[in-house]
Amino acid sequence: MSAKRTSTGSQGKEGDQDEVTAEVCHVSELQDGQMLEVEVGQQKVLLVRSEGEYSAVGSLCTHYGAPLSKGALSGSKVRCPWHGACFNVKTGDIEEYPGLDSLPCYKVKIENDKVFVTVSKKAAKLVKRVKEMGSRVAGVAHTVLLIGGGPASLQCADTLRQERYGGRIIMVTRDALLPYDKPKLSKMMNVDHNAVLLRQKEFFQQYDIEVWTRRQVDSVDTKQRTVTLSDGLVQHYDQLLIATGCRARALNCPGATLENVRLLQTPEDALRIHQACKGHRAVIVGTSFIGMEVASYLTENAASVTVVGSSELPYQKSLGPDIGKMTMQMLKEKKVEFYMSDGVAEIRGKDGKVKEVVLKSGVVLPADVVVAGIGVVPNSEFLKGGAIELDSKGAVIVDKCMRTTVPGVFSAGDVTSFPLALRGNQRVNIAHWQLAQAQGRVAALNMLDRHIEVDSVPFFWTVLLGKSIRYTGYGEGYTETVLKGNLEERKFLVFYIKDKEVVAAASLNFDPSVSQVANKMAAGKVITKAEAESEDLSWLKMP
Repeated sequence: MSAKRTSTGSQGKEGDQDEVTAEVCHVSELQDGQMLEVEVGQQKVLLVRSEGEYSAVGSLCTHYGAPLSKGALSGSKVRCPWHGACFNVKTGDIEEYPGLDSLPCYKVKIENDKVFVTVSKKAAKLVKRVKEMGSRVAGVAHTVLLIGGGPASLQCADTLRQERYGGRIIMVTRDALLPYDKPKLSKMMNVDHNAVLLRQKEFFQQYDIEVWTRRQVDSVDTKQRTVTLSDGLVQHYDQLLIATGCRARALNCPGATLENVRLLQTPEDALRIHQACKGHRAVIVGTSFIGMEVASYLTENAASVTVVGSSELPYQKSLGPDIGKMTMQMLKEKKVEFYMSDGVAEIRGKDGKVKEVVLKSGVVLPADVVVAGIGVVPNSEFLKGGAIELDSKGAVIVDKCMRTTVPGVFSAGDVTSFPLALRGNQRVNIAHWQLAQAQGRVAALNMLDRHIEVDSVPFFWTVLLGKSIRYTGYGEGYTETVLKGNLEERKFLVFYIKDKEVVAAASLNFDPSVSQVANKMAAGKVITKAEAESEDLSWLKMP
């Protein structure tokens, strides 16, 4: 159960000038395993009855503000319906990502079968809560060096300070900015740099986390425990995290270096693409998540948008042909043209600028801007030939604790090849924001000898024309799908089946089904093909 209710609130008891207490419901209104959004004063609160106890926490996900009352409750954990973040409903702590911060908590009391919630005036101003953290301790001669400025490094640094690590933390990033929210770049390209920062500079200063921007590591000496930067600086470390992520793959054809042939990697790239395409002809190369999101964004900005894809349909391998066909139709309704089962042979220019794109089929497309979204390459060249083992594609090989083949060296995020618990520890490389954070946390805890294994269920989302498709699990190698709902109405849930079991699920306008599936997978429960095919989906809500 999830619902919304306005309390019959009353002012706090005499003498409690800094608190507001309100009667929010009768005990009979909330059964075990149910949630209710209530208001105390003007504060929205999530009231939960779980495992026989009542608790009250902030009602909005700290990631993007989704209403948690519409999420999926499992035991003492509520999962966000939008992007899969999880919070402990008793403590408010964030336990699965995306997002960095926890929920505020409120006092609950039962009197005469009535439920009362108390909110302090100070807490009423909070929508999120930063966990208590320590800082550097004088005399601790130990350094953790984080290579990369993305979510894995940031979560690693946060976790170390939350666990009261008192040594030196250095984050080295080639970016010009502090860690930022990269998934936003392809969805809202006219970005204000400050608006996408995940933490402000005062945060890093307060908790003694050094961030070296515009710096790049050229090599790692694991015997001496040093890294050499491109400016010649040699920095010692005691423990190292490699979280360099991936970079966009460049086009490899004549004309690929012309002006206005763009890749999307940074907020500056996003802004330049937005400005270059405004009122001009854009050609997008690639029909996976980045290419399709950029095409979607540009429908309101460019004079024309044309998409070139190598497969028959968008997302053909990842989300499948049915969703691919539907998303293509969505963009066609916005006058986007598609050239599928094709590729770029040449980009022609005039005066150094893009003029037209020649496809392998011989079709010539007029163009002012070309944006490539054709996959990524691991940022691991600086490790090649060293002691840290890489796989055949250049990903860093780690175990369940995010340890590399070299003691004291860890890796996390998109650059890793790791054992996925969900698939019997099959080694995979998955470039999800949420997984990068989870792995950063696990790496930090194992730097502190906690022996914690990564067991997160993959969860991601993509946004087209304001509509969000959500996905959980790992569907590679699926052999069939089961559809619930209606693709034409753009309201559906798709189960991906392999060996008569559900290995992944995707949805549009079908919340919180994907979060419910993620909860079951996280609990280690097998979802059978028979369950997926059943007309009654009430099993999704069961613990």
